[in-house]
Amino acid sequence: MDEILRATLLFDFYGELLTEKQKNIFELFHLNDLSLTEIGCELDISRQAVRDQVKRTEKILFDYEEKLKLVEKFTEQKFSVKKIKNLVEEIEKNHTLDNFAINKIEEIKKIADEILD
Repeated sequence: MDEILRATLLFDFYGELLTEKQKNIFELFHLNDLSLTEIGCELDISRQAVRDQVKRTEKILFDYEEKLKLVEKFTEQKFSVKKIKNLVEEIEKNHTLDNFAINKIEEIKKIADEILD
């Protein structure tokens, strides 16, 4: 996974654990796509200070993931749910089912879609 995309995903999971300053600079840099210089001007700090803060915040996010593994678990669970959905669809296509089974399969697919969204 691309490093920037991964950092953004980690921010989605762990962003609330950051300070307001860390969140603000991370959002300006990664989500609003401002340059280090633009952020520095907006916050009245040096470009180097912005860079240091971005790197420090990214390290914090990666450290959280290393310890908690929430993104890893989320990704694995999402993959497993996709597999379940594919298996159910395969059963649905290749077997004659009664109304009860069809209804249960639809429920399973609906739950899987809710998890995947």
